[in-house]
Amino acid sequence: MALANQMAIAQGLAPKISDELTIQGIVVDVSGKPVGDALVRLEHKDVRSSREIRTNAGGGFTFSSLQSGNYTVEAEKSGLRSHLIEVIAMLPRGPQLVRLVLEDSRGLQSDSSTPPNTLNDSMELADKPDFTIAGITDWTAAGGHGSDSSLRTSEALVRETVTLKPDAKGENATNQASFNSGNESESRLRETLASAPGNPEANHRLGAFYLREGRYSEAIPLLRIAADLEHENSNYEYDLAAACKGAGDYSQAREHLQKLTPDRETADSHRLRGEVDEKLGDPLAAVHEFEQAVRMDPSEQNYFEWGSELLVHRAVWQAQEIFQRGAKAYSKSERMLAALGAALFAGALYEEAALRFCDASDLNPGDPEPYVFMGKIEMAAPTALNCVESKLEKFHERQPGNATANYLYAVALLKERGKSADPMVLQQVESLLKNAVTIDPKCSDAYLQLGILHSSRNDYGRAAGFYEEAIEINPKLAEAHYRLGVAYDRIGEREKARKEFQIHDEIKKSEAAVVEQERRDIKQFLVVLPGPGTNPAVH
Repeated sequence: MALANQMAIAQGLAPKISDELTIQGIVVDVSGKPVGDALVRLEHKDVRSSREIRTNAGGGFTFSSLQSGNYTVEAEKSGLRSHLIEVIAMLPRGPQLVRLVLEDSRGLQSDSSTPPNTLNDSMELADKPDFTIAGITDWTAAGGHGSDSSLRTSEALVRETVTLKPDAKGENATNQASFNSGNESESRLRETLASAPGNPEANHRLGAFYLREGRYSEAIPLLRIAADLEHENSNYEYDLAAACKGAGDYSQAREHLQKLTPDRETADSHRLRGEVDEKLGDPLAAVHEFEQAVRMDPSEQNYFEWGSELLVHRAVWQAQEIFQRGAKAYSKSERMLAALGAALFAGALYEEAALRFCDASDLNPGDPEPYVFMGKIEMAAPTALNCVESKLEKFHERQPGNATANYLYAVALLKERGKSADPMVLQQVESLLKNAVTIDPKCSDAYLQLGILHSSRNDYGRAAGFYEEAIEINPKLAEAHYRLGVAYDRIGEREKARKEFQIHDEIKKSEAAVVEQERRDIKQFLVVLPGPGTNPAVH
């Protein structure tokens, strides 16, 4: 559950914004269970005075009537201790929410004493990142970097990045670790179950087969029977949790994950917990689960999930760090390089982002995904990006019958050389765009660019025709409405122009409301950086 909701349960009330400075929190153990009667110490960094309280039965605590300033907070109980967290308290912000995790104090003290193992071994404490995710806040005023166009492109890239699948030759991206049905056929497994309907293993094997096939509604009843018949088998509970998650029943998935025995706490189970926590609106718990998964098994999948969780919640620089580690460890992972490119672009490192997308395209030249990404950042970046035009040219050469390849190469040429108004370049651009709409008559963006091209020649009549084609395909294309309004105005169609401008304004207003709501729905991570005098950072 989200930290605010978790706090509401721990404190018996929901956090409220008031005129009183307050730091609230919850203390949990490494499994995420609340810890009552833990000692929590709060210290003002400037005054050097401290206050101590005990957590209630729900693990909650509240420090109220505080002065504004920088504080540190930590907790301990029975030899276990949390990391020291730094918090800024100031008005008019609401109560600052903190989640403290009790760990073995010996482990906390030995972070820098153990050398890291190889990539095939567990991630040692010495390899811990130089940041801590301490809390979450509303992202209602996305600071971002660069123009609003760049910010929206960044947001779109993030949404697309987290859905990237691993390479076919890479890891299995599904959460199926324990089933062992091998290559057995469905009919054979059904025959086995029919001969022994009360056998937990027979139920599990067929359920696991359906799980592997993504047939979750068929898998769940069988896996539930297996788990009910053999309560002590955590593998059955794990696969049942994976099936519930696949079916979208995240509450049930979490319930079954809570039944896992300690010996079944693996990197896979932590990753699955993280995926479920994110779906249930608890990104703070999710990011810690993904980190734990990487520490237990620094696989490509685990690095990708951890970095993606950070990126989604706007911990941009931290996401870059994790994706860089992942890309170093898995240099042949196309999606890791693409994810690193998205994180770099989100941090306004446009040239570096372009290079990573270009590197990704080299790994599998036939995959259009990296080219689509680099085309989007080329359009949004303030200047033309190195390597992009040449890569998109090669993409077009390899796939001349691909509408996207024609369109993206045309846009890159316009960005790189179109400003010179070289007739040969503009002719090539027009040819590419016409190829795109011939191959795919629904390519509204190509029609829009054809209209822009003819407007630049003051041929507003033909430009209007292309804008009208774009709008017929995509009536919500705001830029096409605006440019059509301009074209109508130039040819004397004033009333038509007025209507197009009005439609444009309505679409932009609607889009802004959607974007604002999306940003409100995404909780932003509060990041604590190491070293004296550091504060939680909001990116």
